[in-house]
Amino acid sequence: MSLDAGAGFGELRTGNLGVRIATDAGEVEAAQALRYRIFYEELGAHPDEETALLRRDCDDFDAVADHLLVLDHDLGEGSAGVVGTYRLIRRGAAARVGGFYSASEYDLGPLLSQPGEILELGRSCVDERYRNRQAMQLLWSGIAAYVSRHQIGLMFGCASLPGTDLDQLASPLSYLHSSHLAPPELRPRALTERFVAMDRLDPASIDPRQALAELPPLVKGYLRLGGFVGDGAVVDQQFNTTDVCVVVKTELVTEKYSRHYERKMGGGD
Repeated sequence: MSLDAGAGFGELRTGNLGVRIATDAGEVEAAQALRYRIFYEELGAHPDEETALLRRDCDDFDAVADHLLVLDHDLGEGSAGVVGTYRLIRRGAAARVGGFYSASEYDLGPLLSQPGEILELGRSCVDERYRNRQAMQLLWSGIAAYVSRHQIGLMFGCASLPGTDLDQLASPLSYLHSSHLAPPELRPRALTERFVAMDRLDPASIDPRQALAELPPLVKGYLRLGGFVGDGAVVDQQFNTTDVCVVVKTELVTEKYSRHYERKMGGGD
């Protein structure tokens, strides 16, 4: 596994927690083990035989990705401290494995045609004990620092709503479609063979406050940053989720988080 030594931005710290890019294979394996615990053991994803044997969530994209880590230094250094992760894939990295992960669910043509660097976000998870504002803001500050370092103009990724019951998800899916649909020039569309319509309810019948409350915190975070969604959802039976494609212009991320953390936390070492 090759790790890009130039991908990182040092480490941002707040108290015992820090955020940085993984620097060795052991840290990546710790992130994969955390993903397995969250996705398969906690959220009910269905592992194949090899995944269950290894007890790691991994695929070919991991080898070309940068892995953002939240570390609790009270637990130990390096892989021992990994309590949160996000997988980051840039355009050049995706080209080395034939495309982005999201391309298995969405036609990314409108995003690929954008000039400059783009970034796919995925495989986000945080240990249950750390699901609080501090850890989440630290993750976002790490993304902001990464975006700034690599001059990324647009980021996107498949965000998951728990479960595959489309009737239960009708309200949040319809709300996303009616209120946050991406403009045509930035609108990925679910692949025809996987396309599930999101406009399941009359927009007039939707209670926006209730629909927002039903969305996962990660999706709400994207929306707070002015994020959009693509057209169509995708049911992922393996992971027991219903996915939407989220698109975010990164100037909003860097403005909100990078400046805030440079002021409050200072740079990393």
